[in-house]
Amino acid sequence: MSDEFRLTPLDVRKSEFRKAMRGYDAGSVEDFRSRVADEFERVVREKIALEERLRVVEAQLDDYRQRDRAMNDALIAAQQMRSDIREAAEREAQLLMREAEAEADRRLEKARRELERIEQAGLELSRRHSAYLTSLRALVERQKAELDTLASSDAMSLGTKVAGTIQTAQAAGEASRKPPQKWIKSISEE
Repeated sequence: MSDEFRLTPLDVRKSEFRKAMRGYDAGSVEDFRSRVADEFERVVREKIALEERLRVVEAQLDDYRQRDRAMNDALIAAQQMRSDIREAAEREAQLLMREAEAEADRRLEKARRELERIEQAGLELSRRHSAYLTSLRALVERQKAELDTLASSDAMSLGTKVAGTIQTAQAAGEASRKPPQKWIKSISEE
């Protein structure tokens, strides 16, 4: 429709009709034309107002669409960031776990080595204790043997000395007639 007919309220007000003999009542036509022009003017104003509102609403809609796109982009970015953070946290947790396991293995190995060292030291101490006891037993046995030897050789020589002393004392006692003391008898009897 390239030949679009556009009518304005002013066109309605200024339009003139030819007079005819049997035509319509000019007053009624004028009155009707005035009412049509008023109504047409109101419709045009309303149309302009609605077009203005439509532009505002379309601008708001564009703004909302841009905000919606921005929010969607932000949501996608936040989801991606959350995913990246989760992956980074999982990687860091795995790294920490590996480090903790390695540290636990090192400590466990150190504890095993320390336990082996303590066990070796305990075995060495036990061996030295046994050697010491064996040495001490040998020393005690030697000392006992020496004491037994000394006691038997001293008893003989002491017995001889005591017997000689007793005989001398008896000879002197016969002279004084004193009986020998009990302790001397016990020594001589041994």
